[in-house]
Amino acid sequence: MKSGRKIKFSFSLFLFLLGCLFPVAVFAGHGVEDTIDTLPAERVKQLMDAGEKLVFIDMRPAKEYQQNRLPGARSLPIAEVANRFSEIPKAGRVVLYCDCKTYDIADRAVFLEYRGYRNIFVMPEGYSGWVKRGYPIETKPR
Repeated sequence: MKSGRKIKFSFSLFLFLLGCLFPVAVFAGHGVEDTIDTLPAERVKQLMDAGEKLVFIDMRPAKEYQQNRLPGARSLPIAEVANRFSEIPKAGRVVLYCDCKTYDIADRAVFLEYRGYRNIFVMPEGYSGWVKRGYPIETKPR
């Protein structure tokens, strides 16, 4: 029985050292997308219908934002976040969306969290997912 404990201890020690020396191996496959808060489009719509004040940040290019967007959305193209993040409120629920790869918008959400934002959520379906569900959009030029 002692040899079984010794093997278990040795294996545990091996895993611990592996995690310390090669942390990439331990976290492989767990990207930045795993660390962000998401709000599915259905839940966002429920919150809107319930009267919750949501701040939508449209991270698509400004030209696309001008054509159509979620109701009341503010434009902040994904490439400009580093220079303009102070325009995003730190109070209330802020929902980021675009039509980009999930890891791109997740990277910007983590950027904001590192700067003290604790109210950031990503809508993973993006703008096209919102439209596909037939939810309301604004089309008047801004």
